Amino acid sequence: MEFTAEQSQRYSRHFMLPEIGPSGQEKLARARVFMVGAGGLGSPVGYYLAAAGVGTLGIIDHDVVDLTNLQRQIAHSTPAVGMPKALSAKATFEKLNPDVTVNAVNGQLLPESVEDHIREYDIVVDCSDNFATRFLVNDACVALRKPLVSGAVLKFEGQVTTILPGVGHCYRCLFEDVPPEDLLDSLQRAGILGAVAGVVGTLQAVEVLKYLLGIGELLSGKLLLYDALNARFRAIHVPRNPSCQACGDLDAV
Repeated sequence: MEFTAEQSQRYSRHFMLPEIGPSGQEKLARARVFMVGAGGLGSPVGYYLAAAGVGTLGIIDHDVVDLTNLQRQIAHSTPAVGMPKALSAKATFEKLNPDVTVNAVNGQLLPESVEDHIREYDIVVDCSDNFATRFLVNDACVALRKPLVSGAVLKFEGQVTTILPGVGHCYRCLFEDVPPEDLLDSLQRAGILGAVAGVVGTLQAVEVLKYLLGIGELLSGKLLLYDALNARFRAIHVPRNPSCQACGDLDAV
């Protein structure tokens, strides 16, 4: 594809990188990424994917912007309070980069429709804030062999992993099932330092861009842990569980 003078200027810092250049930028322009959630993680993910020139972003979120969200969900602003998050995020990201098409779905991700939502996309980013959705997204991605970048944050900590079905572990290799209700309740009441979501979401965006560009080493088979209070990153090996109910019987690609 031929880039306009404005696009060449916009993506000039990408063009300078031998690992990307005009050919890599063309890959990004043709790429389709589906985001689950437009909150604390979805905000930095969407910002950086849109800024990078990813051609199509899909976003699904059933919630509306609340004043308590603005401490960390930077895709939204005070005037957007009460607005559906998916639509607020769409407006933000398309304003940042008019090259990007944002397909926003104001609704809940459901078992009967999850595969239909993600089928036409190249990669999925799980930016949700609950275990039920994470398992739902994981299982759909495994079934469709869709790459998945999963992130989570709590208090001063976060984690990121990249799932390549048939190659490495999946989310159920890490956590077999949804935790007990009492634990979920306590997690929902826990706070979070807003900037931690920014760090983890940015790491998710980097993983997505590396995958789309075919560069670097992905976090497949690894879980990257971030401890903000102690300024520490730690990567741990995550083996694929041969007895996993989601990916255990999946043939290697």
